[in-house]
Amino acid sequence: MIPEIRQYIKEHSRDIGNLLLYLKHTFEGNKVERLTDFAECDHPVLLLYGFGATRRTFAVLEERLRRDGFCVFSLNLGGIFDTFNTRCIEELAEFVDEKVHRLCQRYKLKKISIIGHSKGGLIGRYYVKRLGGHRKVRTLITLGTPHNGNPWALLGLATPLLLIAKSIRQLFPMSPFIRSLKEGRFPSHVRFVSIYSKEDRVCFYKSAMLDIPPNSKKMFNVEVKGLGHADLVMRKTAYKEIKKALRAGEKEDACRITPKPTLQRKKVSRLKTR
Repeated sequence: MIPEIRQYIKEHSRDIGNLLLYLKHTFEGNKVERLTDFAECDHPVLLLYGFGATRRTFAVLEERLRRDGFCVFSLNLGGIFDTFNTRCIEELAEFVDEKVHRLCQRYKLKKISIIGHSKGGLIGRYYVKRLGGHRKVRTLITLGTPHNGNPWALLGLATPLLLIAKSIRQLFPMSPFIRSLKEGRFPSHVRFVSIYSKEDRVCFYKSAMLDIPPNSKKMFNVEVKGLGHADLVMRKTAYKEIKKALRAGEKEDACRITPKPTLQRKKVSRLKTR
C-alpha cells in the first residue's frame, strides 16, 4: 500500500504543489500591492476570484499577465471576515459596475477585459449581461466557472454555512439565479470564453461549458487537459489559452474601431476656354 501511495504522490506532485501554493496565497488575504498605473494602461484586465478565495489567489496569473504587458487589477469582494467572497452575485456585480465605471471615467479607459475564476466568472457574466457591462468590456474569460450550476453547492444547502454564505443557494444546478442568467442572448460584440478541464473536481466540466447559440462567433468553450480547479490560475497550459483569448479580443476590437481608409478623389482643374 505504501509504494502505491508513494507512486501516487510522485505522479501528482506538481498538482499537489500547485494546490498547496494556491491555498497559501488564498490565506494571505486581500491585501495586495498596487502596481498598476492606470494613467498609462493600454491593456487593463480585471481579475475576479471565486468563492472562498482571495485576491492573492491570482498571484501567479497576475505576474504572468504583467510580464506580457497587461495592466492588471482586482477588487476586494468581501464576504465572511470581509474576505472570502460569500456575498450574493448580483450585489457583487453591482459593486464591480460601480468600481469599473469610476475607474474608466477617471482614467479615460475605453475597454477592459475580465478574467473570473469559478464564482468570479458568474459575477463577470452578470455584470456584462445584466448591468450594461458590455459597453465597457471587450473580453470575458471564465476559468472553471459553474455556468450550469455546481452540484457541490447542494451540500452547502444542508449546512449552517448557508446562513453566512448567501451565494451558495445561487450556485446549485437549475437555481433561479442560474436559470435567469442563462435567459436571453449574451451581448454579441463581447468575446466570451469559458476555459475548463475534465480533471477539475470542484467545477465539473459539464457545469463549466457554455450553451452556445447557433451562428455565435464570439462565444467559445476551451478545454485544457489534465488540470485541476486551482491549476487553472497556476499552470502555463491554462495561461496560454487565457493570453490567446485576450489577444484575440484586442485584435477584433482594433479591427472594429479602426476606420477604413477612404479613397480621395483627385481634384480635376477645369480650364476655362474662350
